[in-house]
Amino acid sequence: MRPGRGSAPCHHGELLQGFFRDSSGAARPGLVTLPSPVAGVRAEFRPSGTGTEVTVRPPGRVKAARAARLALDAVAGPRTGGGQLTLHGAVPPGLGLGSSTADVVASVRAVADAAGTRIAPHTLARLAVAAEAASDPLMFDDARPRLFAQRDGDVLEVLPGELPRLLVVGCLLDGGRPVDTPAVRPPEPPAPVVGTYEELRDELRAALAAGDPAGIARVATRSAQLHRTDGEVDRLRAAVEGPGVLGVQIAHSGNVAGVLLAPGDGVAADRVTAALRAAGLVPTGRFTAGGAAHLRPVAAAGGTR
Repeated sequence: MRPGRGSAPCHHGELLQGFFRDSSGAARPGLVTLPSPVAGVRAEFRPSGTGTEVTVRPPGRVKAARAARLALDAVAGPRTGGGQLTLHGAVPPGLGLGSSTADVVASVRAVADAAGTRIAPHTLARLAVAAEAASDPLMFDDARPRLFAQRDGDVLEVLPGELPRLLVVGCLLDGGRPVDTPAVRPPEPPAPVVGTYEELRDELRAALAAGDPAGIARVATRSAQLHRTDGEVDRLRAAVEGPGVLGVQIAHSGNVAGVLLAPGDGVAADRVTAALRAAGLVPTGRFTAGGAAHLRPVAAAGGTR
């Protein structure tokens, strides 16, 4: 094996997350992420040729090291030597930006590159779940939105079309307190709750097919309201209400949130940023999501916090 490299983007929470019927009719947790071109992770893997341990820098990124070992087992066998994994990217964990999944996906890709091969996205999804218990669909590079079963690594539905462009003004709820995503176990949903999420799934499917940003924002807002019953979403909406605001979205297992605007509406974005500050909600920046925006090269570090 040779030194290998890999990369992966992050995201900005979800447009929709809840419980959805799979092809057998069973209700399963699922989500549709909001892609972000702002931040990401790069990984470098150097095989050691001795021992089986994978060490990681910065230290503490144990999910990435676990993913690299699983990838080595998959591409070269369980007795293959370990190596040194180095991650680049300053994406803070626990905010709902998909930082751990980005670490995992970039690490698996770096190991595959070291072995002179590639790992298919569906296989990578299963490896990611094995490494971190719950994952995001960051291993799928095309522009098609997916309803993804985050605790199984399964795609429940490839949604039609692609996400139309949206201008997103980011902020933090709850003061940006980190959340341990794998520890957030969804309860068993009653049938009426599943029905509500299936209706939102239908609405999102129709909005994507029509390229309707306002319809997508309505779904995202309703999903956020269903998840956050503590008043934080209503506080956010009240703070930014006004011309140009289509809706809001949140990280359902984190504290990042976004105000959704029409693309290019800088006047509304300036007003929303000032309104967030006035309400004590820390703005984190703005970016354009959708279209080809999320297919830009992954940033080495930094970006929206």
